[in-house]
Amino acid sequence: MRVFVTGATGFIGSAVIPELITAGHSVLGLTRTDEGAAALQRMGATAHFGSLEDLESLRRGAADADGVIHLAFNHDFSKIEANSMADKQAIEVMGDALKGSGRPLLGTAGVLVDNPVPGQPFGEDDPKPDMRFPRVSEEATLATLEKGVKGIVMRLSQIHDRNRQGIVSWMIQMALQKKAVAYVGEGGNRWAAAHRSDTARLYRLALEKATAGSKWHAVGEQGVTSRNIAEAIGRRLKLPVVSIDPQDAATYFGFLSHFMMLDSPSSNAKTCERLGWQPTGPSLIDDLDHLILPPSA
Repeated sequence: MRVFVTGATGFIGSAVIPELITAGHSVLGLTRTDEGAAALQRMGATAHFGSLEDLESLRRGAADADGVIHLAFNHDFSKIEANSMADKQAIEVMGDALKGSGRPLLGTAGVLVDNPVPGQPFGEDDPKPDMRFPRVSEEATLATLEKGVKGIVMRLSQIHDRNRQGIVSWMIQMALQKKAVAYVGEGGNRWAAAHRSDTARLYRLALEKATAGSKWHAVGEQGVTSRNIAEAIGRRLKLPVVSIDPQDAATYFGFLSHFMMLDSPSSNAKTCERLGWQPTGPSLIDDLDHLILPPSA
């Protein structure tokens, strides 16, 4: 299968591409730079110049492929509404390019949500709760079904290796700035997590096996407590670990304060059973204990 991958040189994309190529697929990777094109060539992929803002480049890339894996997103939270609308437009354009073909389009969403049933794991078949958050990649991906596209949703947890760990990486940056690692209250709220290598394999399995309209969870660990995460960061950075009151969370965490208080365990039962996926990578805490420290640490 010839697969068009956006976010091809990013944290997850650069793991997905070798996984696809090893399995016998060919990859057309979106890049905006010569440096990105060289990186794609080293991975064995073909470079496709363009960007999320260049909708025509997305249309051409999708039209020239047997399927699409959409990983790109601008994570500048100061422009989250504009970036979310750009993401929606990108999915719509690629969906139009695949219209009536039945070809797969894998969109990327997340499992860090206000769980529908407090304390219970968020399941693959559960609808996404109303987060009053502008990102609508899940809805836009499922809307491609009406165009005759095999829209498939991949919900990501905290994807990690020893270099990066999703939102946890923001916690590390704040800890380095503030010289202390914080969690809220007792720190019993949980986040799901998955290793980067396991996540790459799951994207490949979903591309090959998933049915139209299905939703899958890149979840290796159902829930890791925020206190355990903070303590692991503190051990590695040799910084004190402190509990802060919920009313003070916004002062310390800024835009992350809402997420820092979410209790969002998530299930992977359907994903493992139906796609034959078995996570084998290191745990989030293990990767934090062996974190590759930035030069400033």
